[in-house]
Amino acid sequence: MTLSAASSAPLPTVFLPHGAGPCFFMDWQPAGLWDRMAAWLGGLTDVLKVKPRAILVVSAHWQAEAFTVNAQAAPPLYYDYYGFPDHTYRLSWPAPGDPSLAAAVRERLSAAGVPTAEEHRRGLDHGVFIPLKLVFPEAEVPVVQLSLKEGLDPAEHLAMGRALAPLREQGVLIIGSGMSYHNMARLTRGDTAVDPDSQAFDAWLSETVALPAEARASRLKDWSAAPGARGAHPEEEHLLPLFVAAGAGGEAPGVKAFEDEVMGSVHSAFVFGAT
Repeated sequence: MTLSAASSAPLPTVFLPHGAGPCFFMDWQPAGLWDRMAAWLGGLTDVLKVKPRAILVVSAHWQAEAFTVNAQAAPPLYYDYYGFPDHTYRLSWPAPGDPSLAAAVRERLSAAGVPTAEEHRRGLDHGVFIPLKLVFPEAEVPVVQLSLKEGLDPAEHLAMGRALAPLREQGVLIIGSGMSYHNMARLTRGDTAVDPDSQAFDAWLSETVALPAEARASRLKDWSAAPGARGAHPEEEHLLPLFVAAGAGGEAPGVKAFEDEVMGSVHSAFVFGAT
């Protein structure tokens, strides 16, 4: 699809699944396990309809004492996965950074009373470059990564998303990169039944995302009480990027844009503010 230049209409926000390590770029057993997710990521520009001026990504794989932006003009890649084939440590995705966007992120968060910091050495982790290598294979759109905040407080991440929402009107695509299910101890490679906690939590999450903003935020703040919640997320770092996307998504209900069953669990993507 050929994208038109970003218009004044706000871009949607996206919570996308980034898979398991470099899973989209290696052989996997059983074969084709990640193909549907890879195909959805490769077609994400069909949802956007316009080409973003820049991308702001919050990945599950970076936590810091304060919300921290990578302000490098040419960020390297950080291969923060272990035990995978050698060629996956030579993957390339040379997207430029955007120091001016990094500064704008800090300004908006500071105006909302949110402490921030800058990072000038850390590379883009696999929660950024692995999925975005499929979405924007030419690596032509500038990218800024923003951390989660240690403590992983739901309200803080929703509020951070709300503070950043005006960037959508400036052609910035805000992405939360995580997984809607992330219980590594329960993932399977065989033909087994789907984890019922995965099904229950995904149903709750899909219902919650579809609510108007205020009701959505209220339920997300209490996510750990949802059916199957702690079975789906023993730790919540892979869920919190969704809260950022939801907070930045505006008043309109969100929609489930993708669902798949992988390794005995349900995995979904959500889009907020799409027209």
